[in-house]
Amino acid sequence: MPGPAFRAAATRVRTPATSANLGPGFDSFGLALGLYDDVVVRVAESGLHVDIAGEGADSLARDERHLVVRAMRAAFDRLGGQPRGLEVVCANRIPHGRGLGSSSAAICAGIVAARAVTVGGAEQLDDAALLALASEIEGHPDNVAACLLGGFTIAWTEGDHGDQDAHAVSLAPSELIAPVVFVPADPVLTEVARGLLPATVPHADAAANVGRAALFVEAVTRRPELLFAATEDRLHQDYRSPAMPHSAALVAELRARGVAAAISGAGPTVLALTDPATAEKLVAGAGEGWAAHRLQLDLEGTAVLPLAP
Repeated sequence: MPGPAFRAAATRVRTPATSANLGPGFDSFGLALGLYDDVVVRVAESGLHVDIAGEGADSLARDERHLVVRAMRAAFDRLGGQPRGLEVVCANRIPHGRGLGSSSAAICAGIVAARAVTVGGAEQLDDAALLALASEIEGHPDNVAACLLGGFTIAWTEGDHGDQDAHAVSLAPSELIAPVVFVPADPVLTEVARGLLPATVPHADAAANVGRAALFVEAVTRRPELLFAATEDRLHQDYRSPAMPHSAALVAELRARGVAAAISGAGPTVLALTDPATAEKLVAGAGEGWAAHRLQLDLEGTAVLPLAP
């Protein structure tokens, strides 16, 4: 059987940063943010060439180990075969190891780019299959769902541990919400943060999180005045605080001021969900050691865009 045909023209893919968990929605909630990585991919006659600018330019591999390339290879396998060569150019703006979904952005960029450069790729690998593949590579669907779909996402899996299917729905967050991220200088490995979680939690804590997670859906989509109560968490943040004490202290400080704040993903970035006026004050008053950014909400998710002129 002949392999797939590939387009000669270069393809540009843009992927948003994401914040997962959002307080009570551990491993299920995600929010796409207006901070983007760009990847340009061209099918070549032979070999592999990877170029990187921005975040990770001094540390990331420029060979088959690069996560964008690994994701592309996985997608090409699903699409029927590998191209003879690849040229991959990455412009990275999402901080690495900070809980803003940089790995999910790389995975989503790779699989969407592979589909885009393959003739008939969208028919062979539809959006549901993209989410399933991205979740399989990442290990869980919360960040990749928000990265692919945009907006506020609720993700879940079905099936046993050996054969799980990822699913997600995307909802439009309220236009009144202004996200602010406080990014520290030093990263925290997701594996380290996840390793601090206990195997079991008290029933009362689980019940509290169920209620807060249900409230969060209403708060983030229609009633942002409820976000402070809706971002309370008892399942993961306190357990992870020894790995990021400064982040835990900032969350406590912001919440003492009535700001809906939570650890972004596995940390150590702190996410605040507030109104535009308060957001500007938070950015202006950020303490030493924090890079504070007022971001927009991303509603589009991963997108194939025209090449810049």
